[in-house]
Amino acid sequence: MAQELAGTKILVTSGPTRGAIDAVRYLSNRSSGRLGALIAQEALRAGAEVTFIFGQDSLLPQVAPAENSRLKTIAVETVSDLSSAVEEELGRSRFEAVIHAMAVLDYEPEQVSMEKVPSLSEEWWIKLVKTPKIIKLIRKLATETILVGFKLEVGKTRDELVRIAYNSLQENRADFVLANDLRDIEEGKHTGYLVNRQGEVEWVLVGKEEIARGLIHHLARVLAEKKRGGG
Repeated sequence: MAQELAGTKILVTSGPTRGAIDAVRYLSNRSSGRLGALIAQEALRAGAEVTFIFGQDSLLPQVAPAENSRLKTIAVETVSDLSSAVEEELGRSRFEAVIHAMAVLDYEPEQVSMEKVPSLSEEWWIKLVKTPKIIKLIRKLATETILVGFKLEVGKTRDELVRIAYNSLQENRADFVLANDLRDIEEGKHTGYLVNRQGEVEWVLVGKEEIARGLIHHLARVLAEKKRGGG
């Protein structure tokens, strides 16, 4: 790939988050972080400087020695960790784009035991409380940055996916949202729909590698157009 993003700073979030229940148990989600890692790899190949915030057990970008100096990795576990990392990085540097691919828990346990809870009872009631929307925090801290969000659904039609992604885009003031469906992923045909601010599908790509490549190429074009327009 040509160095389309040379000199560009990009923040990528990737992988799962966890919500502790007790000293040994936690809630999490299924994300392996593979797509986020591939997106970071493609951005590095395109010449970008990449800050990669990743969850526990998430896959990391595989980089060439020459690219390693342009990659900064930050490990997080909880939504609170992620919030702190995002605030620190966006407060420290100006990023041309943020690709928020991380699977952030929508709910986490209200209370956490610092010890292991004994498995003596037949039931264990756990109250979950809503977590802050990290994508809203990103937009608040980086108002001019190109923001790409992700929307994962289950068993939706293409039209339903696009509508849900567009609603998410509007709610969070993102520039693009990449919609995908878990059933497609499980069947080995990961399909990504990139939805823009007009509610249109910019492209449809199949396979994590193609999605990552297409997203970075598209982002390079958008940033080039933005630069030419002086915005």
